[in-house]
Amino acid sequence: MIVAVDGPVAAGKGTLARRLADVLDLAYLDTGAIYRAVAAKMLAADADPNDGAAAEAAALGLRPEDLNRDDLRREAVGQAASIVSSQPAVRAALLAFQRDFAQRPPGGKAGAVLDGRDIGTVVCPHADHKFFITASPERRAERRHKELRARGEESIHARVLQDLKERDARDSARSVAPLRAAEDAITLDTTDMGIDAAFAAILALVAPAEPSGAS
Repeated sequence: MIVAVDGPVAAGKGTLARRLADVLDLAYLDTGAIYRAVAAKMLAADADPNDGAAAEAAALGLRPEDLNRDDLRREAVGQAASIVSSQPAVRAALLAFQRDFAQRPPGGKAGAVLDGRDIGTVVCPHADHKFFITASPERRAERRHKELRARGEESIHARVLQDLKERDARDSARSVAPLRAAEDAITLDTTDMGIDAAFAAILALVAPAEPSGAS
């Protein structure tokens, strides 16, 4: 089983995808972490995220342990990852890694849950289940602001909202694998929905409960 969970930043897709993988005992891959790792490597080397050749080299040299860097959730890394991920050579370099994970889940798992921006449209277009998780920019900015503050990072709500809107525009307008819902994806708006309700809705679709009394 392959489950694709796409959507913009701070919509809740990562939390939902992780939880689904845990409950169903499937392998989980946060594909955003791959691009964040490339961006983090570039920033650490004082490289410009807009430098296509440097970004491609960083992507080709990515190692599994790079996904465990402790700076991947920094806001600066997230912004740089949005720039890096818009480059066709970088996406091509990382596409095989993602597809291999989905087709041959590690740990002998019976399937995989991948979350990102283009899982259902590009990485796994034939996924068994596709979801697009979204929410209003204002609600997403509020969640992101609280997350940053909880980690002890400085955060100004208005700046977070502006950065989020710019990132949405960049992710949606890129020429390769733009952020959009797959035609056969189920869209779930979490603006006014708690995480438990959102998860229950997804789980009911992926693993419907057997009728009462079924053997």
